[in-house]
Amino acid sequence: MNADRTFTGEAAPSTFVPSGGHGIQQVEIEPVSVAVLARALAPDRVEQLRAVAERARPLLAGRIVWNINSTAQGGGVAEMLQTLLAYGRGAGVDTRWLVLQGDPEFFAITKRLHNRLHGVAGDGGPLGEHEHRHYRRVQLANLALISELVRPDDIVLLHDPQTAGLVQGLRSAGAIVVWRCHIGCDTRDQYTEQGWTFLRRYVQQAEAFIFSRAAYVPGWVQPDRLYVIPPSIDPFSAKNRELEPPDVTSILLRAGLLAGSDSADQLPFTRRDGTRGVIRVHRDLIGDDVPPSLSDRLVVQVSRWDRLKDMTGVLTGFVAHPTPHDVHLMLVGPDISAVTDDPEGNDVLAECRSTWHQLPPAVRARVHLACLPMDDVDENALIVNALQRWASVVVQKSLVEGFGLTVTEALWKSRAVLASAVGGIQDQITDGVDGVLIADPHDLDGYAAALGQLLDDPQRAARLGAAAHQRVLDEYLGDRHLTRYVDLFASLIA
Repeated sequence: MNADRTFTGEAAPSTFVPSGGHGIQQVEIEPVSVAVLARALAPDRVEQLRAVAERARPLLAGRIVWNINSTAQGGGVAEMLQTLLAYGRGAGVDTRWLVLQGDPEFFAITKRLHNRLHGVAGDGGPLGEHEHRHYRRVQLANLALISELVRPDDIVLLHDPQTAGLVQGLRSAGAIVVWRCHIGCDTRDQYTEQGWTFLRRYVQQAEAFIFSRAAYVPGWVQPDRLYVIPPSIDPFSAKNRELEPPDVTSILLRAGLLAGSDSADQLPFTRRDGTRGVIRVHRDLIGDDVPPSLSDRLVVQVSRWDRLKDMTGVLTGFVAHPTPHDVHLMLVGPDISAVTDDPEGNDVLAECRSTWHQLPPAVRARVHLACLPMDDVDENALIVNALQRWASVVVQKSLVEGFGLTVTEALWKSRAVLASAVGGIQDQITDGVDGVLIADPHDLDGYAAALGQLLDDPQRAARLGAAAHQRVLDEYLGDRHLTRYVDLFASLIA
């Protein structure tokens, strides 16, 4: 099978399954002109972006830039790839996206690695020779198909521990291989050492390494092969595009996340690929719970059902301290059946539901657990967009965090954000200037006090939100990201 035959132009991704039972999925990306991104930028940055696009075309002519990760939807990496690759294709660069496949044991191992690199035990399971053998077996099954697509001199960006075992095979095929790690921990402990000990044998032959923060880099990475590139958001994606207040209300009413009925017969939207979609009417995203009313204020945390996001801590801290009766909390995550690379999701959601059921009825009525559908990623993104814009305060009380694009997204929407001073969150927020940081994410009293202060002072919340938007505009839009990538590619090709 040659590379040209794999691009059929079909709207749905195609899945290839080798004899070993593992597959490789190719995600179709529609090009988006960089002129779209330029609409959000000041004139000097527009010129810089044009210059980068003009530089990239001859530099990468005849090469494919591949990105490989473990999921096409759910999580910041997948969302970031969707937008960056679309702009890359719009600039005339042949960028493509593959999603490797694995079995439950493979994803249990990679989730274990995810937790260890974050400095926590996770499920406490082993990372020994049995795990290495299974990890390699899945990687080899994927590599057999990927090697049919990737050509000598192509550039391959491998994302996170799930893809580390592909480095050597793709280099042997003649590709230029970069490994990007989106996760990490500011300090070293026994768990981070276990994670890096497992991964080092697979990734150390990469020609370059990308980390979101310098603090995450293990000591064995050579400085001349290291690039620190923070993630970015796209201001025109469904997750971040501007929404008019009536549309925000209508989306949340149709999704059943606010009480009431929407008068519109339909609520259409345009997808990133130009096709039309409709916000569907949902009645079960928060189960049988009664949603907040239009007059209620909402505190929102949006994240995966992951222990490191500490959804139960957000819930416990909220209910343990008095808040006005018009304030509701909504914990928002994906439909767990659609996130195949995170086996902890079921357990974490079950723990949140158990905690919720134990609340007194009057308190339980102001706490909501929402599982958003993942079968339509643009609809999902618009619902999240509307929730963040509706929220009085957006919380991200992670125990550890690689970067935290949900924080970036909320800052862009001029929300007052209350977040833990961990990982990349502390790069994005200057405490008291463009958000509020919780020094100790385990301090539920401190979290509750800071939340109460923001709710009691709407003018302060508005000032923080305005500064937050400007911070993202200055530092975390896609033009910065694309420029750094082109610089990296140029150095590797040279």
